[in-house]
Amino acid sequence: MSDNAPKDQEQRLAEAEVAKFKADLGPFVIAAEVTRMPMVFTDAHEADNPIIFANDAFLKLTGYARDEVLAQPFGFLLASPDNDGTLGQIESCFKAGCDDSPEIHYRRKNGSEFWATLLVNPVEDDDGVEVQHFISLHETTRFKVAQQNAAMLIDELNHRVKNTLATVQSIVAQATRGSPDPSLVRERIETRIAALSRSHDLLGREKWGGADLRDLVSEALAPFSVTDGRAERFTIDGDEVRLLPKATLALGIAFNELATNAVKYGAFSNNSGTIAISWTLNHESDGRWLCLHWREQGGPSVTPPTRKGFGSRVIEQGLAHELQGKIKLTYPPEGVVCTIHVPAPRALLDD
Repeated sequence: MSDNAPKDQEQRLAEAEVAKFKADLGPFVIAAEVTRMPMVFTDAHEADNPIIFANDAFLKLTGYARDEVLAQPFGFLLASPDNDGTLGQIESCFKAGCDDSPEIHYRRKNGSEFWATLLVNPVEDDDGVEVQHFISLHETTRFKVAQQNAAMLIDELNHRVKNTLATVQSIVAQATRGSPDPSLVRERIETRIAALSRSHDLLGREKWGGADLRDLVSEALAPFSVTDGRAERFTIDGDEVRLLPKATLALGIAFNELATNAVKYGAFSNNSGTIAISWTLNHESDGRWLCLHWREQGGPSVTPPTRKGFGSRVIEQGLAHELQGKIKLTYPPEGVVCTIHVPAPRALLDD
């Protein structure tokens, strides 16, 4: 006798059971066959609840042929039968029914997975003996994925809020350092938080998927370029570079500091100064780097400061820390130069 004989005999018994089942329940089985809701019946006499009937909607949902489903224990569909107490949930439904319709994780024939709520109802004979279980499934995969995405977004939002609050805390700490003038402290804090807000707005428009460096520069300089024809006094030159959210926020604040200084003391403090902003992506011995240059010309003659001010600390210390790069501010007589040299993988959305 071949190895398939027991299985063939089991299959014939299952088919005979289905024929008897259809004859006994008649019109109800016909209705179950044509409904769009996935349904199966299982044999209540057997501990593993083998399937004795499956409608077309169930076969379509799972990808199995009918002869692959009949006589199989219901648990063969489970994606992870040994985890999360899933088997216990299903066994409880078979024993006592399930009023709460548990959401179960299943696997199709092709290996793809889906979620569906499970509803089990007993079928009794004339003597009140439980002979079958009537099972219907309601697929919830789309809602489950949406739920998981929402949870992931909430976690990401919490992470971003914490980072933003840390940035604000740093701004406040830097702004209050060594200044007894409340109005100066207030101005420092308000302008930096406004810069942070503009970067947030830019990221919000991009669904927090990052931001284009050119857009970030334009957004950061917008408050400084609406008067005195300044829009024609700065140039932007560089290939398309997509920044990660963290780099967007850090660079947005840095550009605000540079522009603020240019308005007070540098190229934007007179009618003839200009600012050139450019960047390149360079392959170096230790990896790929984003090299950005801010160069002022035509403003008042520049002399190196005798001490580091608030803006310099924000750029040289804060930005270097956030992006783990190298920031250099120099003060040639013709105008301030800032060189920002950061690892591309930490700055770019696509490396």
